Parts: sequence; C-alpha cells; structure tokens
Amino acid sequence: MITTISNQRAAFDIPREIAYLNCAYMSPLSHAVATAGAAGIAGKVRPWTLTAQDFFSRTESVRALAAGLVGGQPQDYAIVPSASYGIATAAANLPVSPGQDIVVLAEQFPANVYSWRTLARDAGANVRTISRAEATAGGNALDWATAIEAAVSPATAIVAVPHCHWTDGSLVDLERVSAACRSVGAALVLDLTQSAGAMPIDVAALDADFAVIAAYKWLTGPYATGVLYVAPRHQDGRPLEETWMGRLGSEDFSRLVDYVDAYQPGAQRFDMGERASFHLMPMLEAALGQIAAWGVGNIAATLGATNRRIAEEAAGLGFFSQPEHARAGHFLGLSRPEGLPEGLVAKLAGKNVFVSVRGTSIRVTPHLYNDEEDIERFFAALRSCL
Repeated sequence: MITTISNQRAAFDIPREIAYLNCAYMSPLSHAVATAGAAGIAGKVRPWTLTAQDFFSRTESVRALAAGLVGGQPQDYAIVPSASYGIATAAANLPVSPGQDIVVLAEQFPANVYSWRTLARDAGANVRTISRAEATAGGNALDWATAIEAAVSPATAIVAVPHCHWTDGSLVDLERVSAACRSVGAALVLDLTQSAGAMPIDVAALDADFAVIAAYKWLTGPYATGVLYVAPRHQDGRPLEETWMGRLGSEDFSRLVDYVDAYQPGAQRFDMGERASFHLMPMLEAALGQIAAWGVGNIAATLGATNRRIAEEAAGLGFFSQPEHARAGHFLGLSRPEGLPEGLVAKLAGKNVFVSVRGTSIRVTPHLYNDEEDIERFFAALRSCL
C-alpha cells in the first residue's frame, strides 16, 4: 500500500535556516550515508584490515539493491562512475548504419547527447532531435511520447531519452516509447538519473537495452557513483575498460597472472575500474538501502503532494508549470510569461533558499527533508525578488 512518508529532515544535516529545494542538482547525504563513507575511509586508513572479499561484497549488494529499485536481476547491473560512462558503454555496443537515426529530445542533458553525436558522425548516421514545438500538446503541456512515436521509423536505430526532462520535469511516457521502439526494432537507451528513486519504473518490463543512473541526485548517493542496467541480450558486449575484476576467477588474487579471456557473468564486464572504491561503495549501498526502506512509491506520493502544494501557491504569483499529468510528480519547473528576474538564483541563495534555474524555469525539486517551513521560506524569498 502506498503511503506518504513523515518528514525526514532529522536524517540529514540541514540547518533549520536553510531551505534546500534542489535535489535535481545534487542531493545532500544523509547521516547514515556519511557514516558509511567515514567507515570506508577508516578501512583505507588501515588497509591491513581490508580483505580480498572487500573488493567484491559491496558491489554485489549494490547490484541487488539496484535491481530491487528499478527492475531486472542483480547480474544485469554494472557499476559505473557517471551517466556519461554508461551512455558511452551503450553507444559502443549498439549497431548503427549509415543514414539511420538516433532520436533524442531538445535540450536533453548533455551526458545523453555527446556520445550519440560522436557515434552518428563515425557511422554516417543522423541525430534526430525532437523539438519542444513538436512535443507541444496544447497550452504549455508537453507530450514527448507522441512526438517520439511520430519520429520513430524503420530508419531509427536508437531512441535515447530520459524518463523526465531535466529542465522542467516534463514526463516521457516510456511504455509508449518502448512500444514504438519494438515496432521497428530500434534500441531503447534510458537516462534515469532524474527519476530513479523518486518514480516507480521497471527497466526490464520496458525492454530497455541500457539504462543508466547517476546516484548523486534522487538516489541520495555520493558523487562519482552510479549503475548501468544492461539487458541480457547485450551482456556479451565489449566494455570500455578491460578491468582485472571483470575477468572470471578474479576473486583468487593468487592467480591473477593466469590471464583468462573469459569475463565474469552478467554485466560485470562493463564495470568501471577500481569499482570496489572502499568509501564510495558503502555510501552507495547505504543510500540505496534507505531508498528501498522508504519505498519508491511512497517517496513519489510524498513528493507529489509537496509539489502540488508549491504549484498551487506559485500559480497565485503568476507562475505556471507543466500540468500534473504531463510532469514527474517530484519535479517542478516554474515559469511566467514575463520571464524570471535577473540573478534570481543568487538572490534567493542570499536568503538561504536554494533552487536552480534551467532554461526559462525555476527548478524546484524538494525531497523528504523539506517541510512546510521550507516552502514558506521559499515563497517569502521569491515574493521579495519579484
């Protein structure tokens, strides 16, 4: 049963005078995650306390937690340092022929663009960018799925999109996009960095080919960590790195120079080098465990109610956002016809209110640590800047 979650501010180190409504930029670390990191650093301070098993155990736990949160099986997940690393892995393992199209969205986050531009250039293919005008369904609502369906054709090789747009939270109906891809045999590559942990999703049910998540946003994990879902049909592909831990039998340190061609099973061959990272992996494990304990559905319901409250009050100040049915519940982009005041982010920060501006929108992205006092502080500061 889906329930709302009580305020979790006490789990984080956020001073009372700070209104941090900027999770889409970077989440704060909880006390539990910071403690796990400190314990990991302590192990590296005294390396004689680390065992061979410590190179493997945390990463296996992270794979299992990731599968529980976004679908698939633990063996379908690779450990990666960034969204761009995961997208580059996908680009290196998907065939594209001259004249074919790679479909992306306008103003998509660059980590999910640059690899496709390089691949298209090298293959003689095209990057097909869907504009906001193509996706406009009426008023200010965006319907990305309909525009993607119209763009997908037998010439489409790859559709590489997010679950929600990073500038304003406008939603991409991935079930419809997946069906469009399957209808023409196109690959589906997802960047879930701005949705995983805050919106329910099942990458296996969507039949995604690859799906990457950087952990430092809605998964509340540390920077330079993430996971990459690799569909079983691609798990015999070529990794970006030839890591020693990715090879079969690497658990036996006494035989590492008995070089083998075979890889570890599943998606492990795609792991980044030094994946064991003795402070980052415990932090990521703790963060994923906390998200699992809260429940993604419960997080979504709680943040949806918070943003509904913010959107309603903002409308009274002349701001508009994507309609609720057309945006992710945890994500709010506030715009107004006359535009935003110059230097708004800095002015709000001067009043201890932290948001982002992306494009023409104030990006308001609260999490479970935000409460009514934060919302009141935000609107008091915003009114003073208008």
